[in-house]
Amino acid sequence: MDFRIMGFDSPLFHTLHHMMDLHEDGDNKNNPNAASRTYVRDAKAMAATPADIKEDSKSYVFVVDMPGLKPGDIKVKVEEENVLSISGERKREEEKEGAKYIGMERRVGKLMRKFVLPENANRDGITAVCKDGVLTVTVEKLPPPEPKKPQTIEVEIC
Repeated sequence: MDFRIMGFDSPLFHTLHHMMDLHEDGDNKNNPNAASRTYVRDAKAMAATPADIKEDSKSYVFVVDMPGLKPGDIKVKVEEENVLSISGERKREEEKEGAKYIGMERRVGKLMRKFVLPENANRDGITAVCKDGVLTVTVEKLPPPEPKKPQTIEVEIC
């Protein structure tokens, strides 16, 4: 995003713009800033990926906009036992011979969101459906634990 278009032409915004547009190098051993570049890229992707979260009596539903992605380009996984991770990447279309862009407003790049799942989320009951650029991930709830019945202890007579 070019901050100058929005009227922010200060050195601070120029530096921020430069940081957000850094490309990750393939060789991380020789690049001490690779971890921070990855962090900036992921933070940018998470901030730009809108999502809604709904809860009903049987499940949690995560609705995430994933415009321009095919279902095969979207990854849904559970990390670290309870973090639902949704990601994908939208690539820029290749320019055709004789045609050039006059303006580019549609977002390209990585789309990502992470959600911490509640304790009662069933990791084995997760489904994902993508329709018209909207991904719906449903996480079933585990049934509530049965209340413990009082235990009766028989008293012996000595």
